[in-house]
Amino acid sequence: MAKNLYVGNLAWQCTNEDLLALFQQHGTVKSAQVMVDRETNRSRGFGFVEMSNDEEAQKAIQALNGFMFQGRPLTVNEARPREPRPPRSGGGYGGGGYGGGGGGYGGGGGGYGRRGQG
Repeated sequence: MAKNLYVGNLAWQCTNEDLLALFQQHGTVKSAQVMVDRETNRSRGFGFVEMSNDEEAQKAIQALNGFMFQGRPLTVNEARPREPRPPRSGGGYGGGGYGGGGGGYGGGGGGYGRRGQG
């Protein structure tokens, strides 16, 4: 059965290919993914590697946990399932938030930016 590994403390410039090449030295890698920030498209400093079996995953953990890679010591361990997060509620953007009807920001006749033009 395939084993998913968490890889932490990655350098910002680390790519999926870098991660794949590193872990392939320790067994068969099914997938390697560096998690990236949606807005900056830069590494978030961690990723996941799926090894083909438990034995290879354990070998990779032994060899690479604490290993200096791209100038940083890696944290490698078995990935834990994501804990369920409570649903977001409230927060101010629900029902009648900003800009509804004519009285919001910049909507309707009044709004901002119209002073002193007359």
